[in-house]
Amino acid sequence: MNDVLERLREEADGSAAYPELLAAAPDALAASLTSAGLPLWARELAAYRLGMAGDRRAFEPLVLLLNHRDPARCAAAAQALGVLGDPRTARAAAALATNSLRTAYALHPVRLLTALRAPESAPALIKTLSRLLAPHDPYWRVALACVEGLGRLGDGRARDVLVRAQAHPRLALAATEALAGLVAAHPDA
Repeated sequence: MNDVLERLREEADGSAAYPELLAAAPDALAASLTSAGLPLWARELAAYRLGMAGDRRAFEPLVLLLNHRDPARCAAAAQALGVLGDPRTARAAAALATNSLRTAYALHPVRLLTALRAPESAPALIKTLSRLLAPHDPYWRVALACVEGLGRLGDGRARDVLVRAQAHPRLALAATEALAGLVAAHPDA
Protein backbone atom coordinates (compact mmCIF):
# COMPACT_ATOMS: atom_id res chain seq x y z
CA MET A 1 0.00 0.00 0.00
CA ASN A 2 2.79 2.42 0.87
CA ASP A 3 4.43 1.92 -2.54
CA VAL A 4 1.20 2.87 -4.29
CA LEU A 5 0.68 5.94 -2.11
CA GLU A 6 4.29 7.03 -2.63
CA ARG A 7 4.00 6.66 -6.42
CA LEU A 8 0.79 8.70 -6.42
CA ARG A 9 2.34 11.36 -4.15
CA GLU A 10 5.18 11.74 -6.67
CA GLU A 11 2.70 11.98 -9.55
CA ALA A 12 0.75 14.63 -7.64
CA ASP A 13 3.89 16.78 -7.72
CA GLY A 14 3.00 18.87 -4.69
CA SER A 15 -0.69 19.29 -5.52
CA ALA A 16 -2.84 20.33 -2.57
CA ALA A 17 -5.38 17.74 -3.70
CA TYR A 18 -3.10 14.86 -2.65
CA PRO A 19 -3.25 15.36 1.13
CA GLU A 20 -6.95 16.24 0.84
CA LEU A 21 -7.71 12.93 -0.90
CA LEU A 22 -5.44 11.07 1.47
CA ALA A 23 -7.48 12.33 4.43
CA ALA A 24 -10.90 12.34 2.74
CA ALA A 25 -13.85 10.37 4.07
CA PRO A 26 -15.37 7.63 1.87
CA ASP A 27 -18.24 9.81 0.60
CA ALA A 28 -15.82 12.53 -0.47
CA LEU A 29 -13.64 9.94 -2.22
CA ALA A 30 -16.65 8.51 -4.05
CA ALA A 31 -17.75 12.00 -5.10
CA SER A 32 -14.27 12.73 -6.44
CA LEU A 33 -14.52 9.74 -8.76
CA THR A 34 -17.23 11.52 -10.74
CA SER A 35 -15.80 15.03 -10.49
CA ALA A 36 -14.82 16.66 -13.75
CA GLY A 37 -11.24 17.66 -14.36
CA LEU A 38 -9.46 15.48 -11.82
CA PRO A 39 -6.11 14.09 -12.97
CA LEU A 40 -5.64 10.35 -13.28
CA TRP A 41 -3.48 10.08 -10.16
CA ALA A 42 -6.30 11.65 -8.09
CA ARG A 43 -8.92 9.26 -9.45
CA GLU A 44 -6.59 6.35 -8.83
CA LEU A 45 -5.94 7.48 -5.26
CA ALA A 46 -9.67 7.78 -4.54
CA ALA A 47 -10.50 4.42 -6.13
CA TYR A 48 -7.58 2.68 -4.45
CA ARG A 49 -8.45 3.99 -0.99
CA LEU A 50 -12.12 3.05 -1.42
CA GLY A 51 -11.21 -0.40 -2.72
CA MET A 52 -8.80 -1.10 0.11
CA ALA A 53 -11.57 -0.08 2.52
CA GLY A 54 -14.00 -2.53 0.89
CA ASP A 55 -16.25 0.20 -0.52
CA ARG A 56 -17.89 -1.14 -3.68
CA ARG A 57 -18.26 2.33 -5.18
CA ALA A 58 -14.66 1.81 -6.29
CA PHE A 59 -15.44 -1.18 -8.50
CA GLU A 60 -15.86 0.48 -11.92
CA PRO A 61 -12.89 2.86 -11.62
CA LEU A 62 -10.69 0.02 -10.39
CA VAL A 63 -11.68 -2.17 -13.35
CA LEU A 64 -10.78 0.68 -15.70
CA LEU A 65 -7.40 0.99 -13.97
CA LEU A 66 -6.89 -2.80 -14.16
CA ASN A 67 -7.05 -2.38 -17.94
CA HIS A 68 -4.62 0.58 -18.03
CA ARG A 69 -1.40 0.46 -20.05
CA ASP A 70 0.70 1.43 -17.00
CA PRO A 71 1.66 -1.77 -15.11
CA ALA A 72 1.90 0.06 -11.78
CA ARG A 73 -1.71 1.24 -12.09
CA CYS A 74 -2.83 -2.27 -13.07
CA ALA A 75 -1.05 -3.80 -10.09
CA ALA A 76 -2.57 -1.30 -7.65
CA ALA A 77 -6.03 -1.84 -9.11
CA ALA A 78 -5.63 -5.63 -8.88
CA GLN A 79 -4.56 -5.32 -5.25
CA ALA A 80 -7.56 -3.14 -4.36
CA LEU A 81 -9.98 -5.33 -6.33
CA GLY A 82 -8.68 -8.37 -4.48
CA VAL A 83 -9.46 -6.68 -1.16
CA LEU A 84 -12.76 -5.19 -2.35
CA GLY A 85 -14.57 -8.51 -2.49
CA ASP A 86 -17.09 -7.44 -5.12
CA PRO A 87 -18.70 -10.50 -6.76
CA ARG A 88 -18.38 -8.85 -10.19
CA THR A 89 -14.59 -8.77 -9.99
CA ALA A 90 -13.89 -12.25 -11.36
CA ARG A 91 -16.16 -11.74 -14.37
CA ALA A 92 -14.52 -8.39 -15.14
CA ALA A 93 -11.00 -9.79 -14.74
CA ALA A 94 -11.91 -12.76 -16.96
CA ALA A 95 -13.21 -10.41 -19.66
CA LEU A 96 -9.98 -8.40 -19.57
CA ALA A 97 -7.73 -11.48 -19.50
CA THR A 98 -9.44 -13.11 -22.48
CA ASN A 99 -9.70 -9.97 -24.65
CA SER A 100 -7.32 -10.68 -27.52
CA LEU A 101 -7.09 -6.97 -28.34
CA ARG A 102 -5.74 -6.18 -24.85
CA THR A 103 -3.33 -9.09 -24.31
CA ALA A 104 -0.43 -6.71 -23.65
CA TYR A 105 -2.27 -5.54 -20.52
CA ALA A 106 -3.59 -8.93 -19.35
CA LEU A 107 -0.85 -9.82 -16.84
CA HIS A 108 -2.53 -8.31 -13.79
CA PRO A 109 -6.04 -9.55 -14.65
CA VAL A 110 -4.54 -13.06 -14.99
CA ARG A 111 -2.83 -12.77 -11.61
CA LEU A 112 -6.01 -11.40 -10.05
CA LEU A 113 -8.02 -14.35 -11.39
CA THR A 114 -5.51 -16.70 -9.80
CA ALA A 115 -5.77 -14.93 -6.45
CA LEU A 116 -9.58 -14.88 -6.56
CA ARG A 117 -9.89 -18.63 -7.23
CA ALA A 118 -13.36 -17.94 -8.64
CA PRO A 119 -15.36 -20.27 -10.91
CA GLU A 120 -14.38 -18.01 -13.85
CA SER A 121 -10.66 -18.24 -13.09
CA ALA A 122 -9.57 -21.55 -14.62
CA PRO A 123 -11.69 -21.28 -17.81
CA ALA A 124 -10.38 -17.75 -18.46
CA LEU A 125 -6.76 -18.77 -17.88
CA ILE A 126 -7.16 -21.85 -20.08
CA LYS A 127 -8.68 -19.76 -22.88
CA THR A 128 -6.00 -17.09 -22.63
CA LEU A 129 -3.13 -19.57 -22.47
CA SER A 130 -4.50 -21.55 -25.44
CA ARG A 131 -4.40 -18.42 -27.56
CA LEU A 132 -0.87 -17.54 -26.43
CA LEU A 133 0.68 -20.88 -27.39
CA ALA A 134 1.05 -19.85 -31.02
CA PRO A 135 4.68 -19.88 -32.19
CA HIS A 136 6.53 -16.61 -31.57
CA ASP A 137 3.71 -15.06 -29.55
CA PRO A 138 5.23 -11.97 -27.90
CA TYR A 139 3.18 -12.21 -24.70
CA TRP A 140 5.07 -15.03 -23.03
CA ARG A 141 4.94 -13.29 -19.62
CA VAL A 142 1.15 -13.38 -19.74
CA ALA A 143 1.32 -17.02 -20.84
CA LEU A 144 3.68 -17.81 -17.97
CA ALA A 145 1.29 -16.14 -15.50
CA CYS A 146 -1.50 -18.32 -16.92
CA VAL A 147 0.59 -21.48 -16.49
CA GLU A 148 1.55 -20.56 -12.94
CA GLY A 149 -2.02 -19.60 -12.13
CA LEU A 150 -3.40 -22.85 -13.48
CA GLY A 151 -0.85 -24.70 -11.38
CA ARG A 152 -2.03 -22.89 -8.25
CA LEU A 153 -5.69 -23.40 -9.08
CA GLY A 154 -5.18 -27.14 -9.60
CA ASP A 155 -8.14 -27.46 -11.96
CA GLY A 156 -8.10 -30.73 -13.91
CA ARG A 157 -9.52 -29.02 -17.00
CA ALA A 158 -6.12 -27.35 -17.48
CA ARG A 159 -4.28 -30.60 -18.18
CA ASP A 160 -4.36 -30.47 -22.00
CA VAL A 161 -3.30 -26.84 -22.30
CA LEU A 162 -0.51 -27.36 -19.75
CA VAL A 163 0.77 -30.35 -21.74
CA ARG A 164 0.86 -28.14 -24.85
CA ALA A 165 2.65 -25.40 -22.86
CA GLN A 166 5.48 -27.84 -22.09
CA ALA A 167 6.55 -27.52 -25.73
CA HIS A 168 7.39 -23.83 -25.25
CA PRO A 169 10.89 -23.19 -23.85
CA ARG A 170 9.87 -20.24 -21.67
CA LEU A 171 6.88 -22.12 -20.27
CA ALA A 172 8.18 -25.69 -20.07
CA LEU A 173 9.45 -25.72 -16.49
CA ALA A 174 6.40 -23.97 -15.03
CA ALA A 175 4.05 -26.15 -17.10
CA THR A 176 5.79 -29.32 -15.91
CA GLU A 177 5.53 -28.16 -12.28
CA ALA A 178 1.87 -27.25 -12.75
CA LEU A 179 1.14 -30.65 -14.29
CA ALA A 180 2.92 -32.43 -11.44
CA GLY A 181 0.72 -30.60 -8.96
CA LEU A 182 -2.34 -31.39 -11.03
CA VAL A 183 -1.52 -35.10 -11.14
CA ALA A 184 -0.92 -35.12 -7.39
CA ALA A 185 -4.28 -33.43 -6.75
CA HIS A 186 -6.20 -35.32 -9.45
CA PRO A 187 -4.51 -38.70 -10.16
CA ASP A 188 -7.30 -39.61 -12.59
CA ALA A 189 -6.94 -36.39 -14.63
